[in-house]
Amino acid sequence: MPYIPHSDADRQAMLAAIGVQSVDGLFADVPAHVRFPDLDLPLALSEMEVRWELENLAKDNFTAADGPCFLGAGAYHHFVPAVVDTILRRGEFYTAYTPYQPEVSQGTLQAIFEYQSMICALTGMEVSNASHYDGATATAEAVITAINVHRMKRHKVVLSSYVHPEYRAVVRTYTQGMGLEIREWEMGDRRLDDETACLVIQYPDFLGRIGDLTPLVEAAHAVGALLIVVADPIALGLLKPPGEFGADIVAGEGQGMGAGLNFGGPYLGLFATRAEYVRKMAGRLVGQTVDTQGRRGFVLTLSTREQHIRREKATSNICTNQGLVALAAAVYMAALGRCGMRQVAELCYHKAHYAWQRIGELDGFSVADDGPFFKEFVLRCPCPVKEINDYLLEDWGIIGGYDLGRDYAHLKDHMLLCATEMNTREEIDTLVQALGEVVE
Repeated sequence: MPYIPHSDADRQAMLAAIGVQSVDGLFADVPAHVRFPDLDLPLALSEMEVRWELENLAKDNFTAADGPCFLGAGAYHHFVPAVVDTILRRGEFYTAYTPYQPEVSQGTLQAIFEYQSMICALTGMEVSNASHYDGATATAEAVITAINVHRMKRHKVVLSSYVHPEYRAVVRTYTQGMGLEIREWEMGDRRLDDETACLVIQYPDFLGRIGDLTPLVEAAHAVGALLIVVADPIALGLLKPPGEFGADIVAGEGQGMGAGLNFGGPYLGLFATRAEYVRKMAGRLVGQTVDTQGRRGFVLTLSTREQHIRREKATSNICTNQGLVALAAAVYMAALGRCGMRQVAELCYHKAHYAWQRIGELDGFSVADDGPFFKEFVLRCPCPVKEINDYLLEDWGIIGGYDLGRDYAHLKDHMLLCATEMNTREEIDTLVQALGEVVE
């Protein structure tokens, strides 16, 4: 629709409708001395000069494209096939809005349906929505779903200490005012009881470790609680999917599947569950059907949970579904296929283990050896992590790992290192050489 400016008559009619004499009257409650403050702004620039200025500012950024990156902790440097952006930039997807009218939105609806289908295959679950803002809000929505499954009769939420710290913080923020009791949980704790609505764990966990989920499923189900698994979708190309363990809800961050790092967003919240909980699930769900002539078609189904229809009775305030990023994930999964997803996961696994082995040979450093891991592992450092990361960046052009002391007091001077398919053997060897010089 073209932009049509309001005429003077239009403006007068609108002002009369709200009982204001003039546009200035709209701002009567704003003190006069702050309505038009003097702004110390630089002189206007031409488009060419603005571009030069922005390009100079951009040069101050050191990105994963400028040097080796071994930083993970929830946002990962994975390869994005060219076909992803090619599809995303098509006008019919790039400018598409909510597909409320299926007769003119079949392409968008089918893309969402295919995304949902592939997420179900990847996680081993029966139904997927499309989608949430990011992994943190998807985790929070999973907790709210569990509360609703229990009809608000259970108010205890148990979070593993090794779920992403930011996810745990978002869960607490998201659910404040709901009267929930949120507890931290360590392996072996006996904090599950008949008041527990859900147990939330991460797979692999925040430290990269891989564990058998079966005992946790059994422990949660023994008290009637739901097991929520926060999963890395790239890892699921190799590992047994949570659905096969008996998980009730799977959430996660889909950024690694075609979205790129993008300086922190937009990202993609994955959410899949069992069919019996579908009416408690927030977000958008697309279904496949046939029209009156028997032709295949796609429609929005069960969208009445959302706030734009159910209002105060909605189970969530989620409406926007990060559809473009969900499309990126769908194109990524379709392009790689089952074998390609496994190959990416295997590359991550083997490169991380090669780095673990090489760094473990260095004097002054020690690597965690407490079980299998995927693409991240813990490194104990001989000095503060920040000092090491500053040295790596300034002297070697390497983005180092995550400082675990920020979130875990007992892991002070410990670094979480990540290796993906994007890290070459030469880059890993260079990292080892650089770390070796730290203790010389």
